Amino acid sequence: MRHRLGLEAPADSPDGGGGATRVWSLVAEVWGAIEPASGDGHVEAHGVHGRVSHEIWIRHRAGLGPHMRFKMGARIFEIRAVIDSGERRRFMRCLVEERVA
Repeated sequence: MRHRLGLEAPADSPDGGGGATRVWSLVAEVWGAIEPASGDGHVEAHGVHGRVSHEIWIRHRAGLGPHMRFKMGARIFEIRAVIDSGERRRFMRCLVEERVA
């Protein structure tokens, strides 16, 4: 676990027009291991965009869920699923999707 990751949670704030603006706030900084799993790409109007799936392993943390994301520098990893590895509350295996512009 050699990567320092920021764990972020969303907070919606009213935008004054009946909608909301999503803001991400730092919950904690954690150490984790990042392992690439697969990748794919697609073409949109403004060029080629890719998605790369990874597994991120961290020590067990209560409250971690798919509504959160990890950030490492400019890289953002959206959490898709959280698995308590071995169901022993020692390590969390997070299936994530990195957004690449």
